[in-house]
Amino acid sequence: MRALAVCQDELVIRTLHRVLAGAFDIEFLVESRPLARRLVDDGIPTTVSDPKRVDSYLRADLTPNTCVIIEDNARRGLKRILTAIRDAGGSLLYILHVAGMPNRRDQEELRAVVPEVNHLDLAELLSLSLTTELGRSLTRARVQQYQRYFADADRVLILLHNEPDPDALAAGLALRNVLRRTRTTAIIGALQGITRPENLRMADLLDIQLEIVRPDEFSGFERIATVDVQPHYFGGLLPRVDLVVDHHPEQPGYAAVFKDIRADYGSTCTIFTEHLRAVDVSISERTATAMLYAIKSDTLFFARQTNRVDLEAFTFLYPLADPALIRKMEGAEITVERLEHVTRALANSQFRNQVFSAYVGETTREDFIPYTADFLLQIEDVKWTIVSGVVGGQLIVSVRNLGYSRNAGEFVKATFGDIGSAGGHRAMAKAVVPLERFQTKFGDLSGQALAARIGDLAEAFLSEPQAEKKIPHEKASP
Repeated sequence: MRALAVCQDELVIRTLHRVLAGAFDIEFLVESRPLARRLVDDGIPTTVSDPKRVDSYLRADLTPNTCVIIEDNARRGLKRILTAIRDAGGSLLYILHVAGMPNRRDQEELRAVVPEVNHLDLAELLSLSLTTELGRSLTRARVQQYQRYFADADRVLILLHNEPDPDALAAGLALRNVLRRTRTTAIIGALQGITRPENLRMADLLDIQLEIVRPDEFSGFERIATVDVQPHYFGGLLPRVDLVVDHHPEQPGYAAVFKDIRADYGSTCTIFTEHLRAVDVSISERTATAMLYAIKSDTLFFARQTNRVDLEAFTFLYPLADPALIRKMEGAEITVERLEHVTRALANSQFRNQVFSAYVGETTREDFIPYTADFLLQIEDVKWTIVSGVVGGQLIVSVRNLGYSRNAGEFVKATFGDIGSAGGHRAMAKAVVPLERFQTKFGDLSGQALAARIGDLAEAFLSEPQAEKKIPHEKASP
């Protein structure tokens, strides 16, 4: 979450930075150049500008989703600052009162300038709950904004990725719940349907109706939201997007009216749990069951990519859900088809230095490839599995690891990002590459030779020294 703090007192700035830097991507706007230099030298992102000018906030890339904290030190000029922020498009405003909370009359005068302004006392900075409360307040404001934006639309499309998994399906239900809509006014759709047995079972048991939509039908919807996926995934087919909610790393190349992307969360449904709680929407047993199953599934029951908030969401949803129904949905069956793909992988594989790379050849369903990667990760002494296969002329590469080594997403981006789509998390990642591009770069490989080539690339990646990460910050103008 991004925050911009308009402060002039050095002690207040340093206190704010110490309290909020861990939870917010916070930067400061000050008027004093010497103060800015001191702060930048100490690693506190700071710019020098006039807080009463609109262009100061335009240069700071202020958006409606930016949390703006304005220091009120009882000096004149607060209304002009609020007006400039409002005119620049800011809407999530918090006034930090250093000299004590103003009386009701003064608060009403400030609300006349910006109706939805919030007030904080400096003493609250000393409270451990400030970050939590500010985060919830920011989430509430963000959700209320997109609720209002979607309210007057007759038809809404909640778009999922192809072969929707439990997190995508449950997130679709959750967003429909947040928007207080029915299946007739908010369609949960995808370009391709569900084929994996456990996902079909979930959709059937929870009566989740997924509609197949064509790109030429997008224009028939007044609002479009993507959940558990970002617009770049659809390769330019989306004419626009109004809302994006996702837990995968943020991708460039698109614009959205509203977005909430939290790559450190283990599940998109964790984000929606916070959205639903923030605006006090009643969660039905069906939706709670779907979301609980999704969080459990996407984190492998908290064995990978898990955040404290995932545990909090699970704890909140558990008493609202139907555990018997979850047990019925759980447990992917080992079908003959899946076993055949595991056998193919074993026949065309390389296992060296705890990296198991395999090739399953051509297959009709993409989901067989990540299933095989998950299956092979259970083998003793295996810490990385990389399974590849061809679906419709595309080479699909699925990567899994135990989560405490190098980043799988960085590996696929470094290896395949220049010839296809690649990305993911530390413990799981995926690349989709046109087969001819792969062959142009790496040679006309197949079978065990292809598995060995990708395995060698992974070993080389794992043996590289990790570059020291530096946190960039904007330096003050000289």
